[in-house]
Amino acid sequence: MSNTVPHHQFLDASGLSCPMPLLKTKLALKTLATGEVLWVRATDGGSWRDIRKYVDMTSNELIAAADDQGHYDFWIKKGA
Repeated sequence: MSNTVPHHQFLDASGLSCPMPLLKTKLALKTLATGEVLWVRATDGGSWRDIRKYVDMTSNELIAAADDQGHYDFWIKKGA
């Protein structure tokens, strides 16, 4: 799926434990311009819930998400 979703920045949070994947996602989104896409890859199971919930609470948009045998991928479009 990673080749089918265009993105501007990649964040590899693999191997990091909660809450680090979410914190690094927040920091990475701050560096993007509105409309740009961040691809996040995490391996912490809590990320599947936490990152989705965070995006729902913000102006950002979750374009796609994939759970591939313990690798969690998120494509997040930066909101205004």
